[in-house]
Amino acid sequence: MATEPTTELPIIDRFGPHLSRMAGVRLDTGAEPDKLVKTHCCFCGQQCGIQLKVKDNEVIGFEPWEDFPFNKGMLCPKGVKRYLQGSHPDRLLSAMVRDGKAAGGFRNVGYDQAIKQVAGAIERIQREYGPDAFGMLSGASLTTEKTYLMGKFARVCLKTSNIDYNGRLCMVSAAAGNKKAFGIDRAANPWSDIPKAEVLWIAGSNVAECSPITTSYVWQARENGAKIIVVDPRITPIARTCDLFLPVKPGRDIALFNGILNLMIEHDWLDHDFIENHTVGFDALAEHVQQWTPKRTAEVTGIAEKNIRQAAEWWGQAKTSFLMHARGIEHHSHGVQNVLGAINIVLASGRIGREGCGYATITGQANGQGGREHGQKCDQLPGARDIANPEHRAHVAKVWDVDPDSIPGPGVDAYEIFRKIDRGEIKGLISLCFNPKVSLPDNAFVQRCLEKLDFYVAIDFFLNETARHADVVLPGSLQEEDEGVVTQIEGRVIKINKAVECPGDAKQDWRIIQDIAKALGRTHGMTFSGPRAIFEELRAASKGGVADYSGITWEKVEQNYGVFWPCPSEDPEGKPIDHPGTLRLFEPGTWNPIAKGAGPFYFPDGKARFNVAAYSPPTEDVDDEYPIILTTGRVVSQFLSGTQTRRIGPLVDQYPEPRMEMHPRLASKLGIADGEWATAESRRGTCTLKAQVVQTIRPDTIFIPYHWAGRKSANQLTISAQDPISKIPEYKVCAVRVKKADGPPAYDAELEAQQ
Repeated sequence: MATEPTTELPIIDRFGPHLSRMAGVRLDTGAEPDKLVKTHCCFCGQQCGIQLKVKDNEVIGFEPWEDFPFNKGMLCPKGVKRYLQGSHPDRLLSAMVRDGKAAGGFRNVGYDQAIKQVAGAIERIQREYGPDAFGMLSGASLTTEKTYLMGKFARVCLKTSNIDYNGRLCMVSAAAGNKKAFGIDRAANPWSDIPKAEVLWIAGSNVAECSPITTSYVWQARENGAKIIVVDPRITPIARTCDLFLPVKPGRDIALFNGILNLMIEHDWLDHDFIENHTVGFDALAEHVQQWTPKRTAEVTGIAEKNIRQAAEWWGQAKTSFLMHARGIEHHSHGVQNVLGAINIVLASGRIGREGCGYATITGQANGQGGREHGQKCDQLPGARDIANPEHRAHVAKVWDVDPDSIPGPGVDAYEIFRKIDRGEIKGLISLCFNPKVSLPDNAFVQRCLEKLDFYVAIDFFLNETARHADVVLPGSLQEEDEGVVTQIEGRVIKINKAVECPGDAKQDWRIIQDIAKALGRTHGMTFSGPRAIFEELRAASKGGVADYSGITWEKVEQNYGVFWPCPSEDPEGKPIDHPGTLRLFEPGTWNPIAKGAGPFYFPDGKARFNVAAYSPPTEDVDDEYPIILTTGRVVSQFLSGTQTRRIGPLVDQYPEPRMEMHPRLASKLGIADGEWATAESRRGTCTLKAQVVQTIRPDTIFIPYHWAGRKSANQLTISAQDPISKIPEYKVCAVRVKKADGPPAYDAELEAQQ
């Protein structure tokens, strides 16, 4: 094996330009609001509490909600400016149908006419090609009631197996790894445990920009004397204040975790009682990691051997610790293996299931947790039940009042849905708050698939880039125009409260879905009076499942600032109880329906599983033709595909265009200066952006944020390789070549000439 040079990057100033002040800001528009509505931010999975100021059915500002325990009034730049999107002139106020003669390719139509056209297309396509010829793509920022309804609509009304959601691009590797190791998919600890840990290990998470309020918890731990270890190819803002930075070569995280575990075994930094009494599979794993000596680990990861040893020592000798990770280790063709590697060093330490000792995956989307628990994921039914399990199907079928055999079996992931469109197996598509033309990899392929559809209907509140390909666009609802629950980053179920009515002909999304069912004449189980009625059925459908919400009520959520699931409605003997919710998973004595008292983990024997996590390189590694690694991610003022944040002026001003980050060493080699145009080319496409020359990235890697569309889209370059278990795409690694560009792309020059 060729020796890869290790990289030690300089730690620069402790407070970087992207680390925004997070304190709550009291906004004063000069207008006295009619009411103040306690609710939550519409963006990331932290779901910070916020109070919206409302006047004349319009959100005019906000005030901090200092009583909400997670953020205590603090907000990031996106939270501070979220209220500005509601009055944007792009807001969809009417249904539209495609019309090549109309300006912009669409013309307004009456809502009922549009619904009738959608129902007619669904009926025609399914009559000619079968139920599975119509697919559905949904969102993970919707309320849990909506995600439940989408899963039920697909399986009871459309009877299609082809439904999936954009959480496929976010949390599924973490979910799969958690289920393999623990038998349950949820952050194991509340964030209040973070400041109590002696060592924090943050892997693949740009905390300060992607989940800024979590930074406060990290800094509290630091003030209490904690050692902070950050693993990332870039010196992100959180890394500037850490005690040990490990600049991992993208795609090599599992090698690092295996190397750390090998050192833990060598020095006997293990909790033998915990391993013996609460886990299985350690011996096979210990044998496997023997090959991961510090020398080999350094060669593969690009991290200095002395720093690997230091990380193992701090982690191994700590009395309390907390490990958290995000997409940086999950967006890989071996993302599940990376997650299992992280879990292995947690289990080996025995530091889980007690105060100050934890493990968590950092949820990306607003309801990334609840959005995958209750039925819109292609292989799950409500309660995180397995759609292929006969007992699970029977329980849900009884709640739905249908024959279990009538519920379609497992479907395919979101990207495979597009491959099915490409092969002609799926002819029609409905999407709700999903923008795959921007968010999926190799998006030239996605666009070709959209153009092949016989019929496509998009439901959204802005005309996103994907919806421009629709035959019918239905105007949906903003978060503040509806109500329901979401499950935030800790596993805390919280309540979104309605602040304003939908404008124009826009409708709440659950109404639109039920109107389509009515127009199809397929109303069985699709006549809910509102979100509360949907939630009450969800409680019954989830009862006894791993994700048991049956003991949660809206009132309990609001009285207690949220309820941590699982929260059953019965005790082990079947007697009704008022369960308080499960603040911390895996604590001794905690009851769960799988182990039934055998132990704290969600397997029949109550024991956690060590998993051998074998190293494999990225699907597309660098070579002489494409010698540079591209990795992608977020910036602090933008979110996901940018449908919302690219319409909020102050957020655009903060980061108006994507930049191509590169190290001075690489920039010098390529003859590119800061601010000059550079072109990155992969085997799938090219992208020309201004260079941002920084010392905070590995010299063999470039970084492009993924929030922009069209010629500015990072996903013109990314590869559609997927993890074989989770089916998450490998956004974090592909091979590119970079060269200096003569000037801006032609489309920019054309726009400038027109102005």
